[in-house]
Amino acid sequence: MELQLEELEAAETEDEIAAERVAVRTTTVKAFKRRRPVRKPFPEHLPRERVVVEAPTSCRCCGSSRLVKMGEDVTETFEVIPRQWKVIQTVREKFTCRDCEKISQPPAPFHATPRGWAGPNLLAQILFEKFGQHSPLNRQAERYGREGVDLSLSTLADQVGMAAFALEPIYALVRAHVLAAERLHGDDTVVPLLTRGGTRQARLWTYVRDDRPFAGGAPPAALFHFSPDREKTRPNQHLAGWQGVLQADAYGGYNDLYRQGRLPGPVVSALCWSHARRKFFELADIAGNVRKGKPAHAISPIALKAVERMDAIFAIERDINGLSAEERMDARQSLSRPLVEDLHDWLVAERPRMSKHNPVAKAIGYMFEKAGRWEAFTRFLADGRICLTNNAAERALRGAALGRKAWLFAGSERGGERAAFMYTLIVTAKLNDIDPQAWLADVLARMPNMPASRLPELLPWNWIAAREREQKAA
Repeated sequence: MELQLEELEAAETEDEIAAERVAVRTTTVKAFKRRRPVRKPFPEHLPRERVVVEAPTSCRCCGSSRLVKMGEDVTETFEVIPRQWKVIQTVREKFTCRDCEKISQPPAPFHATPRGWAGPNLLAQILFEKFGQHSPLNRQAERYGREGVDLSLSTLADQVGMAAFALEPIYALVRAHVLAAERLHGDDTVVPLLTRGGTRQARLWTYVRDDRPFAGGAPPAALFHFSPDREKTRPNQHLAGWQGVLQADAYGGYNDLYRQGRLPGPVVSALCWSHARRKFFELADIAGNVRKGKPAHAISPIALKAVERMDAIFAIERDINGLSAEERMDARQSLSRPLVEDLHDWLVAERPRMSKHNPVAKAIGYMFEKAGRWEAFTRFLADGRICLTNNAAERALRGAALGRKAWLFAGSERGGERAAFMYTLIVTAKLNDIDPQAWLADVLARMPNMPASRLPELLPWNWIAAREREQKAA
């Protein structure tokens, strides 16, 4: 839809300019002009290059040369300088001693990667283009070639592997931070995996720690995993040793996490209301029916009523987002609980009146079909930390879902695991509102000379805090 809107906007502007030119030649009637969006001013931090048009030397009216400047008009044009490539030569001079004839030379500098010929900014660009912008290495190699730099696909792949190895300590710190949470969002999406004879449906999993909705104070972070299948053993492996509240959909693969007797203890399930609402919304979507060629009136009034009731609960959540857990729980007890109980009674009353094959009955059954399912849906009422939806995990997976159209498939299981590794770092940086490429470049530049005890300083939330202190000091 975003691509369609982009093309429509460009086409409308092109047609408008063409129409204006035709109108000037054919008619004097004032043409209709659509309201154009107001352009934002150019960023103040960008340098300005002043180009002064040569001033006249005499008056155009009388020819006098007695001209005095009374002001100026400035027109700003946004421009970009093409990317520049350079080779940095690090020179280590040798000296010999006149007395003992020993040779002295400063030690060689550490590189970002073991056999590092690529600088940290180049490495960060390759990584972010591949995993953040979903531009495969072959396309990057072609673009670099057009810029006069010959970097083969195998050379770029070699650097990706080396950079991933160098960033392993940072990944371990992010992983430990995520698994230290008392509440996580969990979700997964399909990733085609190249195999002999075709592709198979592999999975990319994410577990997101985001305490901002209840003012928890802990920085947000995301942990990704890759698996060649969707077996129920995968969540057990990912969350081995973890205990807390897991917000997810009703996928049965999480059930082993909730069972009694699990060590160190059972995980508490909190189900997503967006998943439940979506099933009713699809049955009440007038515009969706029109797009599919169905009559606009062919919607379910019961589904529409369910959506309206749920939307009232969502409206309360929007108002209390960002409050403390205690304040959220108090608001839910007084405002949300009556609406949830009324919804429960209404759904229970409506369900027996329908055939079990009715789509609305199936949507209702999603919330009640198994023991404990409704309790998992309503657990947010008694715990202010729990969110109403699992949208945090779905947002974390959005980039991978969009990128599938660009890179088509993962080339191997190892490649899928490396993608999950890099998604962990890039998505975590985005969650903390920092530029992933700038952060990766600085981390790769500083890590070789930093002791292991100081590596937490490079985590995104600590990194941005240090940058802000440096800017204030400057």
